[in-house]
Amino acid sequence: MRVAVFSTKPYDRQFLAHANEQYGHEMIFLEPRLTLETLPLARNFAVVCLFVNDIVDAAMMAQLADGGTRLLALRSAGFNHVDLAAADAHNITVVRVPAYSPYAVAEHTVGLMLVLNRHIHRAFARVREGNFALDGLMGFDMHGKTVGIIGTGKIGLEVGRIIHGFGCTILAYDPYPNSELIELGAQYVELAQLFQQSDIITLHSPLNPQTYHLIGRDAIQQLKPGVMIINTSRGALIDTAEVVEGLKSGRIGYLGLDVYEEEADLFFEDLSNKVIQDDVFARLLTFPNVVVTGHQAFFTRNAVEAIADVTLANITAFEQGSPVNTVTAEGTRRS
Repeated sequence: MRVAVFSTKPYDRQFLAHANEQYGHEMIFLEPRLTLETLPLARNFAVVCLFVNDIVDAAMMAQLADGGTRLLALRSAGFNHVDLAAADAHNITVVRVPAYSPYAVAEHTVGLMLVLNRHIHRAFARVREGNFALDGLMGFDMHGKTVGIIGTGKIGLEVGRIIHGFGCTILAYDPYPNSELIELGAQYVELAQLFQQSDIITLHSPLNPQTYHLIGRDAIQQLKPGVMIINTSRGALIDTAEVVEGLKSGRIGYLGLDVYEEEADLFFEDLSNKVIQDDVFARLLTFPNVVVTGHQAFFTRNAVEAIADVTLANITAFEQGSPVNTVTAEGTRRS
């Protein structure tokens, strides 16, 4: 099938082209994000392949359908950036990569915890300048701390396994408790208890109307003073402006982000020679107790290989009339 691949970076081309050797699709790699301005590039492509910041609303979905698109192949597990109701209405199938490497995201999550706790980012900068003083770099033992995991699917479970090895107490919140996490000794509690008792809170929930700004003003008022918050899931789980206020007041003691609710115009691009126009994001970068990475938690060779292979397998399955890993407005299914 002819596939228009948007948001193509060199590594996307490398891994997709290699995986495509066994599938034989005609792939056209496009550097821009899919936006209203770049939408004409998708015309006459039956398949349009998207990444996390390619946002397709109802109006764009109608134009895609008019241009002959029949399949949206997402190179991601999340699908909140696509209007699924509009896709259903225009008979456009949407497929995703439901799992690629939970280890990649989980390991990055714990890496952010360690960097913040032991001030590794600040120590690195000091040593490069010949400053070997330890003042201001004191951390705490992870052993014995209480970690709250919100969202306990594959990634949340792997985070739990790692921090269990550190000797942490695990609190968890998820509408669907994970028996494997319970076997590790995790206790499922209501959000209020998790907020009040956790020394570290890590977010691994999908983004939906129920989880939008999950960490907002009300939640922040319930947090244990000095709490560490980690988000490697979806940016809009956090109300960034309110979190900035929480950092200023000291209610939030540490913040590690790999995602940001307004990241579409920032992440995956080199903006080092430009002035960042997002004042909230710029304010975040001024805090010494904040570490931001640019949506790289997924970025391991294992994960990118899996994403490429599953994406192309999804396209082939659709071509053969038996689509898998589909998502609809009513829910998800494998076939």
